[in-house]
Amino acid sequence: MPRFLRIDMKKGTAEFQDVPEKYLALGGRALTSQMVSDEVPATCNPLGERNKLIIAPGLLSGTNAPSSGRLSVGGKSPLTGGIKEANAGGICAQKLANLDIKAMIVEGKPAEKGAWMVKVSPEGAEVLKADDLVGKGTYEVTAILRERYGSKVGVICIGPAGEYMLMGAGVATNDAEGNSSRYAGRGGLGAVMGSKGLKAIVIDSPKTFDVPVQDKERFSAAAKKFAKILLEHPVTGSGLPNFGTNVLMNIISEAGTLPVKNFGNNGRFDKANEVSGERLAEVAKARGGKATHACHPGCVMRCSNVYPMPDGKVCSPIEYETAWCFGPNLGISDLDVVAKLNYICNDAGLDTIEMGVALGVLMEAGVIPFGDADAAVAALEEVAKGTPAGRILGNGAVFVGKAYGITRVAAVKGQSIPAYDPRSCKGNGVTYATSPMGGDHTAGYAVTANILKVGGFVDPTKAEGQVELSRNLQIATAAVDATGLCLFVAFAVLDNPEGLPTIVEMLNAQYGLSLEVDDVVTLGQNILKTERAFNAAAGLSSVDDRLPEFFYTDKLAPHNTVFDIKDEELDTVFNF
Repeated sequence: MPRFLRIDMKKGTAEFQDVPEKYLALGGRALTSQMVSDEVPATCNPLGERNKLIIAPGLLSGTNAPSSGRLSVGGKSPLTGGIKEANAGGICAQKLANLDIKAMIVEGKPAEKGAWMVKVSPEGAEVLKADDLVGKGTYEVTAILRERYGSKVGVICIGPAGEYMLMGAGVATNDAEGNSSRYAGRGGLGAVMGSKGLKAIVIDSPKTFDVPVQDKERFSAAAKKFAKILLEHPVTGSGLPNFGTNVLMNIISEAGTLPVKNFGNNGRFDKANEVSGERLAEVAKARGGKATHACHPGCVMRCSNVYPMPDGKVCSPIEYETAWCFGPNLGISDLDVVAKLNYICNDAGLDTIEMGVALGVLMEAGVIPFGDADAAVAALEEVAKGTPAGRILGNGAVFVGKAYGITRVAAVKGQSIPAYDPRSCKGNGVTYATSPMGGDHTAGYAVTANILKVGGFVDPTKAEGQVELSRNLQIATAAVDATGLCLFVAFAVLDNPEGLPTIVEMLNAQYGLSLEVDDVVTLGQNILKTERAFNAAAGLSSVDDRLPEFFYTDKLAPHNTVFDIKDEELDTVFNF
């Protein structure tokens, strides 16, 4: 039977509980957001005792459904002041599901100073002192715990940034090789984990694909069909497996929607190819790395990579958003620099998007010059040291802007927006502005229809159709995040009419249900309603569903467009 694991940091206890009936049909983001809504006071201090960290695998996680190993981490965000779900790959979701753990709830704060860890295995769970891990980076913490408990354990941990409770801190998980580089990075949830005195969680499960399935034959047939759907699509079956997410670099630059030098007024980067997926694959393979790699077992897209660096360390992976924020966004065109900045973030426990945009604001302020790789590395290295300059940077782009009097800060609800300029990818602009999560491309990835012509085409430079596009994608994304499936399955699902029914078939076979496609749509809508209700209670309003002013006034070349979707249109996104 599925169980909750409730970890009380004040009492130092870890106790299993039966799952109340209202949560049995929920998983992933649906479960984390509902539990945050039910158990966390919307007006609480995100770093105070009343906030909670909810960690949940998806509904399909732990089965052999292709690409279903995603993990949701939820809480009240220190960065946005609203609800947050951050999503990670790695092996931990599958391990939790195979221990029959539907969610872990981390609550309370220790009565005394120090650091703790939680060990979870088939024998039970316990809270242990972890003072020996204080101040260590995530790579070292994961290596120590894999040495102590076995090389196949999953490790969820924070770096120094989380211990300092910086708003740019994320929650790290590891892949099968032990790289602590699969991140629930966004929204500062690493700071929430740090506020609980919790340095790490070790998940020791001998099984990967063995969660209960009621109709195994029916499930197997549906899983095979879904894998075929993914492998036959040009994006999920060819583009991502060959060049990873960074296959987008040249595409987005050519489309004129690549943010350059802190979202300046040119949407193309003349050296985009130097930091592209094609270039990354070439260099990685030449150095003995991998152009393709699975972040968790059972992923058929394998869009990750293994990039050996000149200093002998390995950065696995370099994702598109990271290549952009440490590359074109800073005026840098050296993949080795991108990899080094990426590695520093992974080790310190930082969200790469938040740090890349924050560095761009630092450059906008003239503290360091655009294009100065050495200065960017030096600035980022200060974060793990806990220096005043490091703490300013580690608290994110909005904090840096306030510290230096800069208004050109690309953030919504306090969270930095990523690698698609909303002036020429306007569907994404609607998502950035209105998502309950703050500036987040994964909340409703309109690049599909705006740029890639997946699931139809909506002209990215025009206002028409963008609200409807974003609305439908936000609903679908919330539902996908509940299943534990990787968001990238959406590319194939949007183009194949059998995609969504096949997901429903897997859910029905696993749980003995009779869901229909409309039920999945309703699930997505309900998740968004729950999240928006929490945000409203926390004090957020339609005023917060807006982009920064400069996007409305400064034209972006080469299309010479601004974000021109009216406020009253943005306010209709959630009319369902």
